[in-house]
Amino acid sequence: MSAPRSTRQDIDGWVVLDKPVGMTSTHAVARLKRIFNAKKAGHAGTLDPLASGILPIAFGEATKTVPFVQDGEKAYRFTVRFGAETDTDDSDGSIVAQSELRPAPADILALLPNFIGVIEQTPPAFSAIKINGERAYDLARDGVTPQLAARPVTIHALDLVSAGPDEAVFEARCGKGTYVRAIARDLGRLLGCLGHVTTLRRTRVGPFLEADSIKLSDLEEGASAPVMRRVEAGLGELHRIIVDRDAAARLRRGQSVLLRGADAPMDGSAYAACGGVVIAVGAVEKGELVPGRVFNLPF
Repeated sequence: MSAPRSTRQDIDGWVVLDKPVGMTSTHAVARLKRIFNAKKAGHAGTLDPLASGILPIAFGEATKTVPFVQDGEKAYRFTVRFGAETDTDDSDGSIVAQSELRPAPADILALLPNFIGVIEQTPPAFSAIKINGERAYDLARDGVTPQLAARPVTIHALDLVSAGPDEAVFEARCGKGTYVRAIARDLGRLLGCLGHVTTLRRTRVGPFLEADSIKLSDLEEGASAPVMRRVEAGLGELHRIIVDRDAAARLRRGQSVLLRGADAPMDGSAYAACGGVVIAVGAVEKGELVPGRVFNLPF
């Protein structure tokens, strides 16, 4: 007997989910696929179960724009508890070292410039980075200490929001690949008091802001407001080029198109749209748009 035909639908677009604490990003995608009865979906940047906040989820053709969202700036608000370091660098882990010292707000502020700009950061042992084909967190759970090399990351801003005797609240804006848990760990070590993250909320991912997000409970209760954003929402930080139908046809065949006019962008990433629909995303090279990904959307 043949397998039953899938009843899932082709859906294209973005949902900016406000992920709740305690849920993995993979589980969140599965829940939304079920809610929208969608064939294909994926997220743009993992959020740990401990974390809440923005988890952009792409459906159908929007999954082609995920790399551009992941490359965008991220923003976080997080709490660091001083006096203990854990094996996961957050409160889900086991304490591996403790200190009786506690930092004064002035001591914290004095060290924050060390974390601004392009810095070398060693990822947490419990991270999704692959080592010889295995995830670091799988090795760590098996009792093997993963050997993770420091790598450059970019932190645009790190601000102290408030500070108490045992913990402090921070806000950070950073680039791709930055681990907030590693910031907490390294700050605690520099202060000499140790530290780990207890709460973490992501408030921005590329073009998506906290104000754009919707709670899972609202989706499951059938929120009436439109929640599915257009495919090109994931390209909001790229230059938009309007093309005619002839140029759109060329791009869809994988052919480059010559750009004319004063509004033509210089070299760099851009996307083309025709009739209000995204056609292709690619690179502008010597006055031409060279398509890298082509979208199969009606226009």
